[in-house]
This record gives sequence, C-alpha cells and structure tokens, in this order.
Amino acid sequence: MKFNPAKAIQNLKQFGEFGGVNPSITDSSTYTFLHGDTMEETFLGHMEGCFLYSRHWNPSNKYLADAIAAMENTESAWITSSGMAAITCALLQLCKSGDHIITSVTTYGGTYAFLKNWLPKYNIEVSFVNITDLDEVKNALQPNTKVIYTESVTNPLLQVSNIPELAKIAHGAGAKLMVDNTFSPMIFSPAMLGADLVVYSMTKFINGKNDCVAGAICGTNKFVNQLSSVNNGTAMLLGPVLDPLRSSNILKNLNTLHIRMKQHSRNAQFLAKNLEKDGLNIIYPGLKSHPQHEIHKKLMNEEFGFGGMMAVDLGTMEKAYNVMQKMQEAGVGYLAVSLGYFRTLFSCSGHSTSSEIPVEVQKEMGLSEGLVRFSVGLDNDIEEALRKIRSCL
Repeated sequence: MKFNPAKAIQNLKQFGEFGGVNPSITDSSTYTFLHGDTMEETFLGHMEGCFLYSRHWNPSNKYLADAIAAMENTESAWITSSGMAAITCALLQLCKSGDHIITSVTTYGGTYAFLKNWLPKYNIEVSFVNITDLDEVKNALQPNTKVIYTESVTNPLLQVSNIPELAKIAHGAGAKLMVDNTFSPMIFSPAMLGADLVVYSMTKFINGKNDCVAGAICGTNKFVNQLSSVNNGTAMLLGPVLDPLRSSNILKNLNTLHIRMKQHSRNAQFLAKNLEKDGLNIIYPGLKSHPQHEIHKKLMNEEFGFGGMMAVDLGTMEKAYNVMQKMQEAGVGYLAVSLGYFRTLFSCSGHSTSSEIPVEVQKEMGLSEGLVRFSVGLDNDIEEALRKIRSCL
C-alpha cells in the first residue's frame, strides 16, 4: 500500500494558544526565559520545546515544519525563506571544499547557476549528467562524491528521476541522494523511495497562491539539528528565516494541497491528451509517449495523478511568443514564470526560468527555443480552456 501524504497531514493535531483550530501566529523575534540556565541550554540546542530567537526556531515555522515532515514521512523538516535557500543551505551543509556533486543537467535555472557558477569558487566540483541514464550517473561517480542531486520531475523537460535506483547508486558510493520535489508534492514521496533529503520551493504548488516565497528541507532529526546548529549550521548562520505570518498562511494552504494536486493533474492530463491528438509535440509524464511514463506510474502515489506541469514544443521562439501572447489575450492564463498557481501560467523556458543555462547546453539537453512550459491551473471548465488554446495555435 502506498503512503498517503494527505492523511498524514490531516492526522496532525495542531491547536492555537487559546484552543484555536488554527495554530497561533507568534509575532516575536525573541523569547523570554524564567531561568538563565534554561536560556543557555536552549542556545546550545539541548532543550526541547523552548524557543530562543526566531532565526533559530519560532513556533509558527515549527508547526509548518512538522506538517511538511508528516507529508514527506521524514523525521523532521526546516523552513526557509525561499526554495533556493532550501537547496543552497542543504547542499552547503553536506559539502565542503574538495567534494563532488553529481546533478541533472536538466534542472531549474537558478539551481543550475548555483551549481555551475557559484560552488566551483569554493572548490566544490559538479558533474552534470542525463539523470535518466543510470550508467552515465554511475560513470560520473568519484571517490569524493558526496551528493547526487536531482528533481523528481525535472524543470523544464519533465524527465522523471528513478529515485530508488539513484538512491542505490548514491548509497553504494557513500553519498546522499537529495531530491527537489517541487513539481510533484504528494505525487511522489521521495524519502519513501530512498532519498535522504527532500527540498521544496513552497512558493509553488504547496502554497498555491503565488503570494509569497518560501522553501523547506526534509530529512532526519540529525540533519535538521546540524542545519540549525549555532556553530556551523548553514540554515542558522546564513539566516534564511521565513516570516511567521507567511508560515501560518502556507500551513493553512497545505491542508487543501491534496484536492488541488488532483485537479491540476486532471486538467493537465486532459490538455496533454487532446493536444497530442492534434499533432502537437507534447511532453507530459501522463502520456504513454513520455519516455519515463512507466517509471512514473510505478513510483507515484496514484490518486494524485501525473502532475500539473506539461510542455509544448512550438519549434521557434517567435511562434512561442506569439502563441503565448494570444493565449493570455484569450483568457487561457497568464504569460508569467513560476508555477502551482490556481490560474494557468506559461512561459518560454529557454528564455526565462532556464535562461541561466548557456544556449549550447540547452541545445545539448534537448531544450528547444520554442518550448513553452505550462503550469496548468484549476479551471473548472477545462474543455473551454482547450478550445481557447486551439484557437491560438
């Protein structure tokens, strides 16, 4: 029986300070102590249930962390102020100068830039591979490999990572497998499939309203304690704390995530199936034509579908821009970056969210200049959306 992330969230009992059905929002940066030795022990991380300073922990972020950890079935989680903060803090906690990382060449542009341009300044080597080619991953291993990093469903080409097999490769080499599950919350449960760490941009599907930026790191108690160490914890010392009000808002939105993901998936499946019938070049894991369709079926929590992300290759940048403008004018959605919103969003990936990747690398990885990435919304009348899209092509 597959893990049920929605039930895990719903089983949490989190009440407000005065019995409110929603946890109280703690609008404080610092916290009082009755005894000096309690403050010292809390500062050293030895005290459970005590809060010292909101960059360290605060109750609102702890409530959200507990809920995200429950959803991922990990021992613990840490909340950050952005998805990039989650990715960078986790990788920097795992790696030091002289270490090596293997990663998918197909990945979010900001992540690519961090791995390609920033980490080498600190003598951390990164090898970029086709993450769906397990032999290529194995061949990239080095004695100093510390992390294999991938996205469950890669951005923007929607390749599906074989998480169990990647975990075997990583663990066989004494490395960790770190998975960004931003595109597929609830659909995949990476920790249940062998991942050591799961990271999110909660800005996207988890929050679902595009009204804030936030991230999360899910893992063991030991790793989260390392992240939050006052002496050498990256999440502590780099300071990417999320505001408690935003944390509280995300927690409430998290409780509708299962409903939203099902609708995102149903709508995307409908559009992908019909647009492929029209002869368009569609990339969507729910189609049998997708190279990793069977892997996705095997690994997924089936009731949540194949996700709300799809891509359409329109061949040229000029055609992509023209079609996107027409779709926005027709009311299909918005010409905008990001994803997971209740309205459909579309953008030309090579010239927006993947623009940090050099053009020659984009070509090598198969990213067409006319690839339009869709984050399919929660439309109640998806047939009308299909008619509008067809009129713009």
